[in-house]
Amino acid sequence: MPTYEYECTSCGHRFEKFQSITAAPVKRCPNCGKKVKRLFGTGGGLIFKGSGFYTTDYRSEGYKRAAKAEAAAHSSKTGTAGDRGTKTDGKEKN
Repeated sequence: MPTYEYECTSCGHRFEKFQSITAAPVKRCPNCGKKVKRLFGTGGGLIFKGSGFYTTDYRSEGYKRAAKAEAAAHSSKTGTAGDRGTKTDGKEKN
């Protein structure tokens, strides 16, 4: 259930209310009983950690094979490969 923020239009009292999404918004200030308005909240922060949270983790095997083939075709056309070392002065750099 989300937490909603409210502010009284009369006394300026700010408060939070933990309520269901389907619940009716609060209409009266608990401090003075006058009208309140619901404020826009920023929401909670969401952090995904660990494996299984990347879009590539959910790709089908067919998609992965096609992507690998496309990358290989691209590297053969350009003459580059990600696992080759770069030669400088006759010596290979890794």
